[in-house]
Amino acid sequence: MTSYATSSARADLSELRRLKSLLPPELRSWVTIEAATSANPPIITCEEIGKDQVEVMVDLVKWEALALDQRNLLFWHEIARIQNDTIPRDGWEMAALAIGLGGAVGELWVQDGLLLLLALALCGVSGWRIFKKNNGEKTLKEAIEADEKAIALATRFGYTLPNAYKSLGSALKVLIEQSPKKNQRKRYESRLDALKKSAAKAKARAKGAPA
Repeated sequence: MTSYATSSARADLSELRRLKSLLPPELRSWVTIEAATSANPPIITCEEIGKDQVEVMVDLVKWEALALDQRNLLFWHEIARIQNDTIPRDGWEMAALAIGLGGAVGELWVQDGLLLLLALALCGVSGWRIFKKNNGEKTLKEAIEADEKAIALATRFGYTLPNAYKSLGSALKVLIEQSPKKNQRKRYESRLDALKKSAAKAKARAKGAPA
């Protein structure tokens, strides 16, 4: 008799293969899809893991609770982030900030003014880069743009425009309900508001189009 663990593992692999089939052909050689293994991971996210290599990570426990269409649209949102080149990278900024701070403390001790200025400049540049990468307004704008592109990807894979909007909107509602953090909920709510406005504009354009 097949054990529950074996059946679950097969189901997980089947879902990962299914998601792979939803990748645009031009991404299939350098985007991989894996089950998330970290503690309390996001339901889905992606990151660059090497030169010309991106990994999409899915929390399959939370993922399986979503309807199929909701999963598809959230997946295409991540793919849109990859296409828009807005995914996190292992940057040099944190290392540079640590070096700069360490250098500043050291130069204060030896009282070398020029080296102290250089260390402070390194802190300033790396700190500004970190601020820009984590700027809430910028990341929200990028997420809304990825939602728009996810809708376009859905139509490329056979969804009608109304169904694509409906599926992504319902997925965002689930994420709002499940998010314990106020800031995260507010971010999803802002995305949902932007999506509703976009859907209304698309509906108006469709009505105004010649028969």
